[in-house]
Amino acid sequence: MNNASIYIHIPFCDHKCIYCDFYSIITHENVNHYLHALKKEIESSAADYSSGRKITTIFFGGGTPSLLSPFQIEEIILHLKKYFIISDEAEITLETNPGTVDENKLYDFRSAGINRISIGIQTFDDQELKFLTRIHNKQTAIDTVLSAQNAGFKNINVDLIFNLPKQTKEKWLLNLETAMLLPITHLSAYSLILERGTILNKLVLDKKVVLQDDDYDAELYELTIDFLTKHNFIQYEVSNFALKGFECRHNLAYWKHKEYFGFGTSAHSFANGKRWWNYSPLNFYIDAVLKKGNAVIGEEFLSEQQQREEYVMLALRSNGLNLEEFVNTFGVEWLEPRKVLLNKYMGNNFLQKNENVLSLTAKGYAVCDEIIANLIA
Repeated sequence: MNNASIYIHIPFCDHKCIYCDFYSIITHENVNHYLHALKKEIESSAADYSSGRKITTIFFGGGTPSLLSPFQIEEIILHLKKYFIISDEAEITLETNPGTVDENKLYDFRSAGINRISIGIQTFDDQELKFLTRIHNKQTAIDTVLSAQNAGFKNINVDLIFNLPKQTKEKWLLNLETAMLLPITHLSAYSLILERGTILNKLVLDKKVVLQDDDYDAELYELTIDFLTKHNFIQYEVSNFALKGFECRHNLAYWKHKEYFGFGTSAHSFANGKRWWNYSPLNFYIDAVLKKGNAVIGEEFLSEQQQREEYVMLALRSNGLNLEEFVNTFGVEWLEPRKVLLNKYMGNNFLQKNENVLSLTAKGYAVCDEIIANLIA
């Protein structure tokens, strides 16, 4: 039986942040209609894909999934268990934002089946939070992490963003130091990315906001790696750090090119060498599911070359390319002409080899996109 993962997209938000390009809406009028369609999509998909697969991770993302009630989240989990084989040890993650939960609600989420909580803090600096148009402040962020611990969560992630406009190294370091004082087991650190269609993108185009350059971004990134490594957080992917044993299994499934099924607006899926994706607009999604059982708007079959290149890219961005597994899957033809380049990267301390696994060094992570592009070319 093959392991697979499930992603559930909950698009509802209280507020649209200026940097966010994920599909989300700030009206909650159609929540019940949406959940009805979501369950129908799950049921319909299970008829084609549940056989021979065991679900080992479930991830509720958004949007702000914690805006739903614990009862609604539990209903979705129970519905998944009705139609898919869910491992007894499945990692089940819920994204949440400070200001949308208290200790009682977090306790109820844990009772509903959530065993991993991911808190979108982004920064502990009140001025930066105001710039990002977040609804919480520093103290609310800290209180949310502590409330998650008090509610019984043993696996807690926080998201932080670095290289914000005018962010000094001292200010970013203070963010990391604050995080290390909290009972977290995982930290995701993302560089601020300018996405088309966002409010931030317009502010930059109108020259009302000036972003800092790539060299400074790289310095902050290297500072992050160095700081978190010294605090026993292992870097196991470009943007993700965890205490040993607390790596996000859902993320690892993506990076190991495992199968996954996405349900809800804008969700993506991958199985049997095919990738497909859903409508984003809520009404389009609901109408499509009610009419035909799914909301698929596009699909593609990956060639062997595409699958091989994705395998390499995802493996190197995370905890390494297992050469034996790669050869067993794709053969040796791709590796042979790249041996000189691989040896060059190892000689320059961009790559390292340990027990037949090629992985990026901290130096290599800083230029991983360039390394991967050269290897795939």
